[in-house]
Amino acid sequence: MNTDIQTIQSIQTLKSVRPIVATTVYDSIMAELADQAGMDLLLVGDSVGTTLLGFETTVHVTLEMMLHHTLAVSRAKTKALLVSDVPYGYSHDAYGNIFEACRQLIQAGASAVKIEGGISIAPTIKSLVDSGIPVLGHIGLLPQQIKNLGKYRKFGKTDVEAKALIEDAKALEDAGCFALIGEMIGSDVAKKISQSIEIPLIGIGSGNDCDGQILVSNDLLGLSTKDVPSFVHPFGDLSENVIKSFQEYKSAVIERTYPNE
Repeated sequence: MNTDIQTIQSIQTLKSVRPIVATTVYDSIMAELADQAGMDLLLVGDSVGTTLLGFETTVHVTLEMMLHHTLAVSRAKTKALLVSDVPYGYSHDAYGNIFEACRQLIQAGASAVKIEGGISIAPTIKSLVDSGIPVLGHIGLLPQQIKNLGKYRKFGKTDVEAKALIEDAKALEDAGCFALIGEMIGSDVAKKISQSIEIPLIGIGSGNDCDGQILVSNDLLGLSTKDVPSFVHPFGDLSENVIKSFQEYKSAVIERTYPNE
């Protein structure tokens, strides 16, 4: 269990101490449980769209949805650092629009925002950081780019991609990101990225040499009706427990053993 409140600065210092442990949360109950387990960082991810809201991709998640879930999570008042995703489209929108979106997420209770993209959005991120909005960068697989990508895949397989990823990481560090998430990056390349920057690289499907790991909470808990990515190791099987509880409730009602006065 966390005994100290995590900050931007304390997360950064963990790079030289131990791996950072992070997960996604979308409501106050899960936030409280994850916090009690001692998570360092909690992300209100736009993955809420695919895990809870029934969408096929994160593209359909709106700012209003992100604000709704950020407010819910923030009410848990966690010791873990709370970060909220900037949803689809804003990273390349007019600066005034992305600033307003970030401002609303921070005012909804997030301590920082996460933005997908590399060197091309570094100037925007620098302006946000200069305005007082902490930013967690995100490189490698960018789920919000799924319409261009066509499918999810590993990044860094070629020398050109590996070089571009390292350049992205350095540009985002220079822009002021306090840490980066590296998604679906080849493990050798992820290791090189981590060694080339002073801020933490938190991996998801990017091997064991990152400065930390993040997983979608539903995936790691086994609380899903869909297949999970191949890199996920479920640490629970909550779906089976939920089904069993519903079945027992159904039987108790039909057999009139519930309610039992």
